[in-house]
Amino acid sequence: MNALLAPTPYLDHSHPSVAEFTAAAIGDRSNTLRDKAVDLYYAVRDGVNYEVYGTDISPDGLRASAVLSAGRGFCLHKSILYAATVRSVGIPSRILCSRVRNHLASPGLRALVGGEVFLHWYNEIHLDDRWIKATPVFNRLLCRMYGMESLEFDGRSDSIFHPTADGGRMEFLDEELVFDEVDPDRFTTLIAQAHPAMVTDRGTVPGDGVLAAEAPDVAS
Repeated sequence: MNALLAPTPYLDHSHPSVAEFTAAAIGDRSNTLRDKAVDLYYAVRDGVNYEVYGTDISPDGLRASAVLSAGRGFCLHKSILYAATVRSVGIPSRILCSRVRNHLASPGLRALVGGEVFLHWYNEIHLDDRWIKATPVFNRLLCRMYGMESLEFDGRSDSIFHPTADGGRMEFLDEELVFDEVDPDRFTTLIAQAHPAMVTDRGTVPGDGVLAAEAPDVAS
């Protein structure tokens, strides 16, 4: 389990910016590991904008410190940052991915990814001698703009089934893949297989739009 705590080239929680972000998130309120896991969940969920267009999926862009520097990213980026920050406070973490249906998405985003099935990234953390799933991805403001409830986390129960706009919940289509470390080549291959248009030679996802601007209450 110690291997899931140490900083790595991509889960670089020893980087000053990641250490500062972590310290600010937990402050003096977090007394237990569960408290810290929850505080960091909300810091990542609401402190980093969920964005797909123009995001960096090159190896350099898939470092926790790079995600903080950008201040934006989609589920992969935010899961990388959360995995790094919880490791820094003594909580083993991993990155998971699976295909899902009924994702928070605008028509423009659906066109980019090729439909309503998305490759989705989230986390697993080890607390109380068991693995718990967490999804610190869709920030509260963006959920509100898309007419959806935000996904909460209490550090005790899995938090993965995001409620959808029609009152249902996100549908997982595959057995999840589990990663102890960020593997840029493998991650890019998975993204290219699921969403070919997202992977470019530049290492950035195409598009210069903003998902918030495509929300129904903005676009209408």
